Amino acid sequence: MRDAPILAFDVGGSFVKAGLVEVASGRVVGEVLRRATPEAAAPDTVMDLLAQLAAERAAQGPVGLAFPSVVKGGTTWTAANIDQRWIGTQAQAMLESRINRPVAVLNDADAAGIAEMTLGAGRGRAGTVMVLTLGTGIGTALFSDGHLLPNTELGHLEVRGAEAEHRASAKVRSDRGLSWTEWASAVNEVLAAYHRLLWPDLFIVGGGVTENWQHFGPLLRCRAEIVPAQFRNDAGIIGAALAAAAR
Repeated sequence: MRDAPILAFDVGGSFVKAGLVEVASGRVVGEVLRRATPEAAAPDTVMDLLAQLAAERAAQGPVGLAFPSVVKGGTTWTAANIDQRWIGTQAQAMLESRINRPVAVLNDADAAGIAEMTLGAGRGRAGTVMVLTLGTGIGTALFSDGHLLPNTELGHLEVRGAEAEHRASAKVRSDRGLSWTEWASAVNEVLAAYHRLLWPDLFIVGGGVTENWQHFGPLLRCRAEIVPAQFRNDAGIIGAALAAAAR
């Protein structure tokens, strides 16, 4: 781990965030910059925005990038909520060429999961832990005795004829004007589907919607324990910083 704060980005379908993270503690230093994701989220426009944010957040050393895609060897391979041109894009090399610094790229939900399992709500937890990020879609990160199975993408699991994230993402709640009770019922259906397949011991629920945990958290039901993410909506940038520090 490094002493100096590390710059990290979290790219979502709706917003891009940038922040400096003290990786030993997971503390975010100063303000988290938040910008609307460029329309269509094409590679060049997103990279231009990341370079601009890097210039606004002075830091040295490696950079972390949490990204809403399957990521293998720095290349992005899926594009559910972003431009299809990301499929097969060498995101790591692309950002490194923009900012002239080493970059660690990983799936955004995996980044959030790493933050929670290393320093947050899942710290020290054995067994099977599933981290969910409820936002524009549903991100998932799966851990067995603290070890990550990367790129699970279970937000696309079919639940009664529709993808899980088309039933129970935070965006679905907003777009359909669902009450907290109605939305929690949809989330419970997705949790039940995940439990039938994977039998996790713990669900950690994250994403910006957890700022309203008091409205829906007590309504969630499952045989597994359910807790809110400790780092809430900052988990992605914290996990990305941890990945960068581990380079």
